Amino acid sequence: MHSKKNGSTGKRSRLHSRNAALLGCTALIAFSPVTSLAQDTESSGTNTVLQTITIDGAGADDDSKSIVATKTTSGGKIATDIMNTPASVSVITSKEIQQRGAQNVEEVLQYTAGVTTDFYGSDDRFDYFKIRGFDAYMYRDGLLIGRPFGGLREEPFAYERVEVLKGANSATFGVSDPGGAVNYMTKRPKSERFGEAYVTGGSYDRAETGIDFGDNITEDDTLSYRITGKVKNANAEFDFSNDDEKFFMGGLTWRPTDVTSLTVVYDHLNTDGVPGSGGHPVGTDFSRSRFFGEPDFNYRGVNRNSLSVMFDHDFGSGLSFSTNARYSNANTDFGYAYIASTPTSGSTIAERGFFANDYSDENFVIDSHLLYETSFNDIDSKTLVGLTYNTLSSTNMTYFEGPPSWLGTAPGIDWTNPIYSGPLSSIPLIEQLKSHQDTKSLYIQQDLTFLDKVTASVGLRNDWMDINQNDILNDTRSSGDISEFTSRFGLSYKFTEEFMAYASYAQSAVPSSVLTKAELGEQYEIGVKYRPDSFPALFSASIYDLTREDFAVTDPNTRVVTTIGKARVRGLDLEAKAEITNNLSVTASYSYLNSKILESGPQRTDGNELSFVPNHTASVWGNYTLEGNDTIGDMTFGLGARYIGSYYFDDANTQKTGNNVVFDASFNYKIQENTSLDLNVSNLFDKKYVAYGGFGADFYNPGRSFAVTLRRTW
Repeated sequence: MHSKKNGSTGKRSRLHSRNAALLGCTALIAFSPVTSLAQDTESSGTNTVLQTITIDGAGADDDSKSIVATKTTSGGKIATDIMNTPASVSVITSKEIQQRGAQNVEEVLQYTAGVTTDFYGSDDRFDYFKIRGFDAYMYRDGLLIGRPFGGLREEPFAYERVEVLKGANSATFGVSDPGGAVNYMTKRPKSERFGEAYVTGGSYDRAETGIDFGDNITEDDTLSYRITGKVKNANAEFDFSNDDEKFFMGGLTWRPTDVTSLTVVYDHLNTDGVPGSGGHPVGTDFSRSRFFGEPDFNYRGVNRNSLSVMFDHDFGSGLSFSTNARYSNANTDFGYAYIASTPTSGSTIAERGFFANDYSDENFVIDSHLLYETSFNDIDSKTLVGLTYNTLSSTNMTYFEGPPSWLGTAPGIDWTNPIYSGPLSSIPLIEQLKSHQDTKSLYIQQDLTFLDKVTASVGLRNDWMDINQNDILNDTRSSGDISEFTSRFGLSYKFTEEFMAYASYAQSAVPSSVLTKAELGEQYEIGVKYRPDSFPALFSASIYDLTREDFAVTDPNTRVVTTIGKARVRGLDLEAKAEITNNLSVTASYSYLNSKILESGPQRTDGNELSFVPNHTASVWGNYTLEGNDTIGDMTFGLGARYIGSYYFDDANTQKTGNNVVFDASFNYKIQENTSLDLNVSNLFDKKYVAYGGFGADFYNPGRSFAVTLRRTW
């Protein structure tokens, strides 16, 4: 029986009042010290010169100062120059995230080649994205988080950068889908004083404030701290909604010697929202604000706590050791009343389904590796050997009540005159699962560079997955004991210091839903990269052949699940990130994807295109700075466009959306040194289309929204 509502109207009102006060207090506290600092600077009669900031952590760039990254860890566990990485990797730095005003992971990724986002429209339960046509796993500091679908929505403000590794990659990170991986890099303490504070107001009653600051605790730089946090009170674009969040992260870094570093980071994420408006009747054209769910039932709550530990030590003579570990526990729930079918008989009463879920998990994951670097003759060698252990325990309870045509009792709603019925007194529990998974992994990576031109990279990994699942309702137990070996081979040639070409082969493996077998993936890829010396930029192009096989397929008649599925995507990715002058920067991408279902068994969709995979996507974002003078500050204008080609809503290829272009914009005004006013607008012209449909309701793409931010840095 399920009748819980996460946050009644009264509770929500009290929360908004309390949090509004907290917003104001936080803003005053955050801005007070920097105001006095500004006064001290003015009285001294000297200009403040910002020093170059070095981010602690192996191989990191200064992501707050540039949109162009030079190093990555996502091409392998070894921090490597992107020009020496035989793989397609895109990096979205914190500067780019801030410039575009990205508020969630989908917005962070939507200007990245090969990535499709937001294909579920106004359904906001999870982050929805695919890489090269397939699902992609999420990682944090190289440690597994899980799939975005079914997971909680990550907070971009917690991360220094977001790295996107495209294609099969299990030999790099471990268990993963063939589409690729998104790796979030946590903000860590720095060895100097820095800070940022902001307040934001915007559409849908958004009020937000955030801080990110740190300094050395000791004079000899051996101990540093960093505090990051934000509080947001807001609604969504539809009636009866809310989108509230409280986030806090604190970190300490201890450097007892020049060759040893220990970082500990704790973070807490709490959100209270509404997963969506319930969709809109098929074929209608309502305002996005119209709500056809149930005001006292549609809810989405998240509470997560995690503790991360990162340790590095250099033994000298080329030998170093690193270990990352994370413990987390999370509790999530949501209730979702939605339109289940639109009548075709002339009636204006849409049937609804009531769906609810309670989920909790506890996870511990640790990765440790030794790296040995040496040179002999004209050969540079990097050898990496590592172990990973991941244990996850979870409880998942699902409730559902369908409409009368589905032999249920869920009430419908008249879309011409909505009258809300209130939450159901009870909703049947249809599934209750307790799961436990242990994964142990051993991996090795060898990179050899000849004459500083040719680099050969080999990655080998074996994952042992022990899975147990207890179906409480049916009193059944199932288990799987899977051992999968995956590999990655890459070869790159540097024609000049500015231009390189590469070829690679990579595999992936992830447990299938039948538990006893793994889904497999493999990718062949060739590409080129160009990084000019004259200005910060990276241009890349790649073509690939990516296959997913042995994934679960359900017989629509017997409901029997078999692992016979096979699909393929062949494509082209083009991407550019360039700071052409001090005044002009550009990010651009284009992707062509040719998807095909090769084996589907009784579903009989062989030869069709995969759902939610457009043939063409493209994007461009440009920033231009108009320099000020003694009376007018610098002004930076940003404009972006995203082209999303048509795609099917289902593998049967019965319905599809059209081609669409969405524009975004930004404006930054430098009020004074280190103080700025930002305006960000998403979907500038309020372009409206059906992003997801064909299953009883239509879901529109997000509408126009704006945010105005006053920001102070020091």
